[in-house]
Amino acid sequence: MPVRPHPGLEIDGFTLGEKLHTGGFATIWEATHAKYRTPMVMKVPTIMDGYDGPTIVGFEIEQMIMPRLTGPHVPRVMGIGDFEVMPYIVTERIEGESFLKVFQKAPLPLSDVLEIAARMVDAVADLHRQHVIHLDLKPENFLQRPTGEMVIVDYGLSRHDQLPDLLAEEFTIPMGTYPYIAPEQYLRCRDDPRSDLFALGAMLYALATGKNPWGTPETLRGVRKRLWRDPVPPRAIRPEIPEWLQEIIMRALVVDPMRRTQTAAQMAFDLTHPQQVKLTARAHKLKQDSLLTVFDRWRVMRKIRQFKAPDSVASQLASVPIIAVAVDLSPEGEKLSSVLRSAVKRMLLIEPDARIACVNVIKTARIGIDQGTDDQGNNIHVMRLVQLKHWAEEIELPDDRLTFTILEGSDPGQAILDYATANHVDHIMMGARGHSTTRRYLGSVSAHVVAEAHCSVTVIRLPERREDRAPAEAEGASKAAE
Repeated sequence: MPVRPHPGLEIDGFTLGEKLHTGGFATIWEATHAKYRTPMVMKVPTIMDGYDGPTIVGFEIEQMIMPRLTGPHVPRVMGIGDFEVMPYIVTERIEGESFLKVFQKAPLPLSDVLEIAARMVDAVADLHRQHVIHLDLKPENFLQRPTGEMVIVDYGLSRHDQLPDLLAEEFTIPMGTYPYIAPEQYLRCRDDPRSDLFALGAMLYALATGKNPWGTPETLRGVRKRLWRDPVPPRAIRPEIPEWLQEIIMRALVVDPMRRTQTAAQMAFDLTHPQQVKLTARAHKLKQDSLLTVFDRWRVMRKIRQFKAPDSVASQLASVPIIAVAVDLSPEGEKLSSVLRSAVKRMLLIEPDARIACVNVIKTARIGIDQGTDDQGNNIHVMRLVQLKHWAEEIELPDDRLTFTILEGSDPGQAILDYATANHVDHIMMGARGHSTTRRYLGSVSAHVVAEAHCSVTVIRLPERREDRAPAEAEGASKAAE
């Protein structure tokens, strides 16, 4: 006879406390275990005596996916129970409520909109890097740690591209939360990470305007309309919304995934670099498309059966990487920076859709740098920015794919690493000067970056002649002898 959850129930060492939440498909309970001091919750699916196929399969998916996930943006799993006795998942307890109440207060101040959006997008980018498409992103599925990171919960509709898709195998109806479901999900595609970006765009629209872009449809017929009907532009509802923010929102809500924002990392980059967002006609719209335009779109879209999905989450992320290029602008680094520029141009032949983020570091510990001006009174930050743009002139990319940032810090290597982490960089390219005794014994910026970077690193060196290396080797041997 199946076991039902109730306060005081002991199962596999876990003891249930009070019920915290009752949802449509599961209940959430306090849980304790002698082995763990961390506050925990147990999620138990609501399985009736009849047939509950989607609930059972969805819970199986959660049990498959969640133990594979790591990091601050997902709950840590402590235990899993099978269906023979009582199915459950025990995870750490994330204090606080979901973001539903925050969304119910929308429209929010724009500063709050941008802060919340940036943290939500960071969480989704981390999820995608772990091969998971959530496919049911909504305010209720975002929690927040005391340290500020967003935590994504509820993986019952999710897709891990290295695991069998049980939902696709057993059911043919589209699944998701209707205000946020992407057009390709309506067309039964579960393989596209850009579906999550559509949901993010819909939530960002709601935070900024207080309205859902397509209202709150209750049927699939209502969802279908978004294949041809564009939403009211956000600035028509709230004029103070900046054009660059409307561009980000409306680009995420494009029907065809190929014309949408391509990765969560790119959306995060745009949100944190608004001055470098490329504005299109979307940014200036104040009215919906005309009925004639909508009719023409309907004639095309009513025949659409599917959009092309990427081969995998990993392949989609790899197709549009963010490449950070750390450039040495000192006079002694001129030859090396020229070789680095050539290497970047060769990289673009391999990664033609990459975004190049050029960075330079002002080392603030140096005398004369901390005050921000040189001996002639010139602003060092501005001078470096001009030099960096001049260095990149031969890299022929549109403005929205070529960005420039001057960093400051006492440790250049750490400054580059922090930038790469904050901006979801996929690849770092940088130069390394020739060998020297100091670098050999104290380490170098490039060695620091290579050792600690979370992504791939390419280090470029100038070719060295044997006679150039001989004095350094002799000096090193002398120091060692001392």
